[in-house]
Order: sequence, then structure tokens, then C-alpha cells
Amino acid sequence: MKKHDKFLATVVLLISVLQINVASAHAVVTDYSLKLKPIHAHKADHIELTFNSKIELGLSQIFLVSKGDKHDLLTAEMGKKQGQIIVNVPALVAGEYAIRFKVFAADGHITEDVIHFTVS
Repeated sequence: MKKHDKFLATVVLLISVLQINVASAHAVVTDYSLKLKPIHAHKADHIELTFNSKIELGLSQIFLVSKGDKHDLLTAEMGKKQGQIIVNVPALVAGEYAIRFKVFAADGHITEDVIHFTVS
């Protein structure tokens, strides 16, 4: 193999590896406030979600999931940090709930996930 061919093969390999990394990028929750701050019954509150990338909030949806697979759309606003969303949670009765979100990352990828939590 000629020096030029080796160089070209190396460049093609490098571009292929970079394309794989770009294609697999998604917004991932890196932290959320429910780990340290639970939601208490009969008191409106908020949940902070932090993602590894900027989120296009206007193109995203966040639902409160309650008993009977009932989905209620929640309001949210951008937090102070990049990738942070503040989700407004209404006053809830004690029980099992989940936050189901479908977020649109600034890089164009959609991510869906669910976080379960208990209100006591």
C-alpha cells in the first residue's frame, strides 16, 4: 500500500468514526431534583431536570402520569443552566406518579424517558 493510500484510508476511517458519534448523540438526563428533594402531598412544587445538551423547550412535551395511565401535560420553563428545565408540578395527593418526557435536543434528536416517583 502506498503512503498516499494509507493516508486516505486513515482519513476515511476517522470520518466514519466521527459520523457514528454524531449519529448517536441524544439528550440524556444527567441529574434531576427528585433524587434529593421529594414532592410532598397537597403542595404545588417543581422538578428540575438537567440534560447533557441544550433543549428546545417549545418543541418538547412533559407529562405527569398518574394512576390509570392518566397523562396530564405539564408546563415548564428553562432553568438557569444550559440543558436545565424546571417542570411545574401541581398539588398532588399521596401516591405513585411518573414524569414522562419527550424532549427535542438542540442537535435535532428526540429523546423519550420516564422517571418514577412517590408523593407522600
